[in-house]
Amino acid sequence: MSDAIKHECGIALLRLLKPLEYYQQKYGTPFYGLHKMYLLMEKQHNRGQDGAGIANIKLDMQPGERYIGRVRSNDSQPIQDIFKQINSHINELLKSHPEAKADVQALKKLIPYLGEVYLGHVRYGTFGKNSIENVHPFLRENNWIYRNLILAGNFNLTNVNELFNKLVELGQHPIAKTDTITVMERIGHFLDNEVEECYRRLKQEGISKREASPLIMEQLDMVKVLKRAATRWDGGYAMAGIVGHGVSFVIRDPAAIRPAYYYKDDEVVVVASERAVIQTAFNAPFEQVEELPAGAAILIKRDGSSQIEQILEPTERKACSFERIYFSRGSDQEIYLERKKLGALLLPQVLRSIDNDLKNTVFSYIPNTAETSFYGLIEAVSEHLNQKKKQQILQQGATLNEACLNEILSVRPRIEKVAIKDVKLRTFITEDAGREDMVAHVYDITYGSVRKHEDNLVIIDDSIVRGTTLKKSILNILNRLEPKKITVLSSAPQIRYPDCYGIDMARLEDLIAFEATLALHKDADTYGVVEAIYKKCLAQKNKPDEEIINYVKELYAPFTTEQISLKITELLRPEAMQCDLDIIFQSVENLHKACPKNLGDWYFTGDYPTVGGNRVVNQAFINFYEGNKQRAY
Repeated sequence: MSDAIKHECGIALLRLLKPLEYYQQKYGTPFYGLHKMYLLMEKQHNRGQDGAGIANIKLDMQPGERYIGRVRSNDSQPIQDIFKQINSHINELLKSHPEAKADVQALKKLIPYLGEVYLGHVRYGTFGKNSIENVHPFLRENNWIYRNLILAGNFNLTNVNELFNKLVELGQHPIAKTDTITVMERIGHFLDNEVEECYRRLKQEGISKREASPLIMEQLDMVKVLKRAATRWDGGYAMAGIVGHGVSFVIRDPAAIRPAYYYKDDEVVVVASERAVIQTAFNAPFEQVEELPAGAAILIKRDGSSQIEQILEPTERKACSFERIYFSRGSDQEIYLERKKLGALLLPQVLRSIDNDLKNTVFSYIPNTAETSFYGLIEAVSEHLNQKKKQQILQQGATLNEACLNEILSVRPRIEKVAIKDVKLRTFITEDAGREDMVAHVYDITYGSVRKHEDNLVIIDDSIVRGTTLKKSILNILNRLEPKKITVLSSAPQIRYPDCYGIDMARLEDLIAFEATLALHKDADTYGVVEAIYKKCLAQKNKPDEEIINYVKELYAPFTTEQISLKITELLRPEAMQCDLDIIFQSVENLHKACPKNLGDWYFTGDYPTVGGNRVVNQAFINFYEGNKQRAY
């Protein structure tokens, strides 16, 4: 994606099912779990590079022995930093206790991060919040082992204020008004209630407090805890947690907005945000890595047994399509094919843009993440040309000679590496004009790859969000090749609405489709609709979420997708550009054809999968109108 937008985070939960001695004997190291966690987190570094953390629970430790370990980092390379810290700690302890090397149980007592249950997290810092206090996993500590709670998640909730106020009504005093703290305290509250209910039952049976502790660990009902805690959550989430005595869980939202996959064998249970990551780390077959159902939780008990439990009633499946277009790693076999199809489905629009002149058209892609959709487009071009060649050959019939046949067969897609991103280039200049000149040189071009004034140049990108990099860098540098025409393709549709479920697209005014639509209203002398929508949004502020309507849709209603695309092209066209320019977007219909299992499209259509989404988009419009830069949720 040429525009930098960020995903919130990725999770990795790992439960070892065998004694640590088993992994020492089979794999040559008792640190098997740590090694796998490094793989699970590093293979998800695409999901978060601003912060990372890992927590560990040791089972069956005695009072006074440390059983919880946690390390977090907001270093420039946070994953490497936390494992560097862990390795340094391990080496220091082994140096001072060399006798422990041969005794796995001694190592377990000695080393903080050697245990059976792990929770890892990677994140991007959004809204400027990237201090170490915002890095997951979060820890809620207590002297009673089963009241400790470790939590990490890939999520955004739209109703944090409501949930926070509920906690205050209960008499709590949360330390921060963030969705993570609010969720952790809500789960913690119902965890405390469940512990107290268990204890009351045991007390009535005449069981002492000391005798009750192991029985509470056995009887504690995490299904009931999660059902109570998640009742009012509105948003997209894959929430992972570990209770101090070793019970762990991952719960997914009812619309399956945020991804979660799990794998089980006789050695491990593992959950992660991406299927291919689990496949790589554990050499697991595709069909054995399963998707966690919508509204369900996977629970792993203290004894290692696991189960899938329905926590919330599933709603219409609206799994995030941006995961398929861009965020998830393309090594997943389904995602790879979907991205290829996204590229292939753009061919009819491409042919119209270049007047079917494939002989004088060069194809390329920017940036590297668009490579897979580029392959799909080229396969579609090749198939189109093959059909044309077949018709030409059949039409020639007996009159076909070798020279003519060679000429027909010589036509093939022209593929060039036209632009390369200079990853080492950094912009230190603060003065605006000089800075823009530096930004324009972020990409290098391959001179001579396009015939001047003769060739069309078709470039594909994953998506176009703000269009800033496109206007200030990519188009300027491509213009130096002096093509006859440049056609920019987006494998995603026009992004018209903010996301509030885990992607850092919160402000309407940052979206080029929104800016273009405002410009169209100005051109048509209908800009008064902006104030009308603002008033409708204001009138709904105190209504329940269930009654709120997305009035921002009215802004786009008068114009076709093509009209908005033409205005986007006009706005993003650099002043110095001499050649013709087309900017073409994927249709929502074709997006659904390519990604039939992930139909979440609210950022394109405004059809939010939860009731909180309509309130968020209306608030985003209010913020835009009032010049308020705050987040809408």
